[in-house]
Amino acid sequence: MGCGPGTITADLAARVPSGEVVGIDAALDVLSEARAEASRRELSNVRFETGDVYRLAFGDDSFDVVHAHQVLQHLSDPVAALAEMRRVCRPGGVVAARDGDYGGFFWFPADPGLDEWQALYRDVARALGGEPDAGRHLLSWARAAGFSDVLASGSAWCYTGPDDRPWWGSLWAQRLTESPFGDRAVEHGLATRADLERLATAWRRWADSEDGWFLIPHGEILCTI
Repeated sequence: MGCGPGTITADLAARVPSGEVVGIDAALDVLSEARAEASRRELSNVRFETGDVYRLAFGDDSFDVVHAHQVLQHLSDPVAALAEMRRVCRPGGVVAARDGDYGGFFWFPADPGLDEWQALYRDVARALGGEPDAGRHLLSWARAAGFSDVLASGSAWCYTGPDDRPWWGSLWAQRLTESPFGDRAVEHGLATRADLERLATAWRRWADSEDGWFLIPHGEILCTI
């Protein structure tokens, strides 16, 4: 669900060479990247389709595993999405989800610009109907969606060092100034272009620090049908 450029979907397909994997995303343009990724890996057991997580074009009990990674945080009704994922999962199968929790991010060195960025991201996400602190909500959302057998857990990513740090910092600098995130922040009156440039500079400043360290916590659920 929400396969994006297809890297995780391709990983899953490689693990089940005798099975079939389907990746769906609402954005048609990104699926060409996903198909190219599967072709590059010479995977013949995966296909990609446009789809709506609230109205999946599959019958009941169609899949052994239904998986969503960093998707539920962007939805206005994650409980309905989980219920639909449950519908297409076979008895004995698993619905799995993992989402970050922006309210739990930690970094070093301290920087007021990154504090402001964190608050802005959460405001923009909620203005668009999402929940940026989704990780902590996954268990309650799963229970609300009708799951009774839920294993909830957590994990973390950590960006530091000469390879990860510049990549992560430049990624967020670009998102602020050259992606739809910045556009939405301006459209909703939550930031100006000058604000976005200033926060991008804070990200570059963090990336330039040899002491730079950034931790991202995630919530995870495995729901057995």
